[in-house]
Parts: sequence; structure tokens; C-alpha cells
Amino acid sequence: MTALHQLLAAVGASPIQALQPVPGREVQLLLKRDDLLYHPAAPEWCGNKWRKLKFNLLQAAASGHQRLLTFGGAFSNHILAVAAAGQLTGFETIGIIRGEPEAADNPTLSKARAYGMHLHFLSRAAYRQKDDPEFVRGLEREYGSVYILPEGGTNAYALEGCVELAQEISAQCDSKLPDAVACACGTGGTLAGLIRGFSGKTRMLGLPVLKGDFMTRNIGSLLSENDPGNWQIIPDYHFGGYAKHQPKLLEFIRQQYEEQGIMLDPVYTGKMLFGVYDLIAKGAFPPGTTLLAIHTGGLQGNIGMNQRLGSALLPE
Repeated sequence: MTALHQLLAAVGASPIQALQPVPGREVQLLLKRDDLLYHPAAPEWCGNKWRKLKFNLLQAAASGHQRLLTFGGAFSNHILAVAAAGQLTGFETIGIIRGEPEAADNPTLSKARAYGMHLHFLSRAAYRQKDDPEFVRGLEREYGSVYILPEGGTNAYALEGCVELAQEISAQCDSKLPDAVACACGTGGTLAGLIRGFSGKTRMLGLPVLKGDFMTRNIGSLLSENDPGNWQIIPDYHFGGYAKHQPKLLEFIRQQYEEQGIMLDPVYTGKMLFGVYDLIAKGAFPPGTTLLAIHTGGLQGNIGMNQRLGSALLPE
């Protein structure tokens, strides 16, 4: 076993926690605490970012790469996770950032630089070329041999990590799976991996954090011919779009922290859990249902969000 395998294996399974029930609804609600899945030396590499990067790092090492290059916005959880993972595992890291260099002082990018990541800023127009092969070849000419991670980290190796998450949940539940499993969706990679990992044995619910009707297509494309079915996209809880929020969402996040000690963020996990509680309250699940929600992490963004809001509205 290599040193990288040993380091990854040293981080054990994240716990499953029972949550407060919805009064009057006989639904057991559980939370898979992947926000607690991290190495103490790199806590920002956690949750679904840990899952998505794990097998990518093993592949990068196996192919002889020493440098990771990836893409993201100025407040990207993925960018910071790659920076933290790189320092912990010995990879150099390069972040191609959408936006102007003035954003480099925000909490996310400041931490990424502290982890040793080199930041390369692009205008929004130039950034739109990130998937163009000739543009990527230009980056390779500039930075040499690099292992390229897509924006958000979703690829075949990322799905492998999320399949492992489904297997972990199955083992923790002693093979008596919950009736339904819910998670937030950004690129769709986490949900696609879970769908593949559960192989149709439980109902999967995806709650997109962006506006638009593309998520079903995204998931279908990621699954390709390996689609076991038994999944559903619920597009009603994006609160206006990516990183958009409303006062009732912020109040819900504060309430969960005060009453259950659970930190959520307004971009991903807050929207997902708000939606889950709202669906239960509306009677979307029959009595006796066990529903497990996935806490995918991403809490580092609360610091930057509080700065943007001008007050400490969110737990940090």
C-alpha cells in the first residue's frame, strides 16, 4: 500500500445522525454527516469533495502526475478542496479562477493560496473556453504536465468515490437501506454516483441548487447505460438560483444550528435540508418512511457569505 493509499484509508466512515422529526409526520429523518469526513490537516477537503477527489488523486499518482489543475469561481468549495488535498498529499495545485485578481483576497482564495495553490485569473469570457481542447492545450503548454480536474470535480473517478459513499451507507445500515436518500445537486456527480452505488435498491432524490431543467439530462448523461432508475429530481428549492437565498432559508439554517447543532450553508446543504423538511411537512412520504439526507460539507463558504451579507447571519 502506498503512502497515499494509507493516508486516504486513515480517514474512516462519517457517522449517521438522527434528526428531529416533523411533528405529526411519522417519518424517521437521518443525516449522513459527510461534513465530518476530512483529515485534520486539511479540513476544507471534506464531504463530497473528499469523495470526488479520492480516486482522482489515486489515478493522478498512478499516471505519474505531480501537478493538479482545475477550474472554479472565486468562492468555489472545489477550488479550496483541491488546494487542501494537494498540500496534504504532495501534489502541486493550479486553480484557473473565473473573475478578476481583486477576488484573491476573499476567504476562499486566501486559504487556497495558503495551501500553496497557484491562482490563474481569467475574464468571464475567457473562462467560458475552459472545455475547448485548444484552450486546454494552451494551459498544458504553460504549466507542463498536469492532471486536469473539471470544474466541480465531476468525472468517472468522482462517481467511483460516490459509489463508495452508497456502499458505506449500506454497511452502516446493516443492509437495511432507508426508503429514500436525498442530496443537493450542483453538477450532479454526487447523485449519479449514489444512484449507481445503490443500484435501484432505494429511492434517490436530488434537489438542485441551480435554476433550470438541465439536471435530469446531466444525471442521465453521467449514468449513461448504467441507469438503474428509481431516482427523481425535485427542482423546487433553489431559492432563486446558485448562491441565491431568501430570509426564510437563512432563518432555517440558524434554527438548525441552534436546535440541533448542525452547521449548514445557504448554497448547498441548507437548501437541501430545507426542502427535505418541507416535503415531509407536506406529506410527500407515507407514514413509516425512513429518509436519509446527505450532508455534503462545503461549510467554508459561510465565512465569505457573511462578509458579503455584511453581518454574521450564518454559523461559521
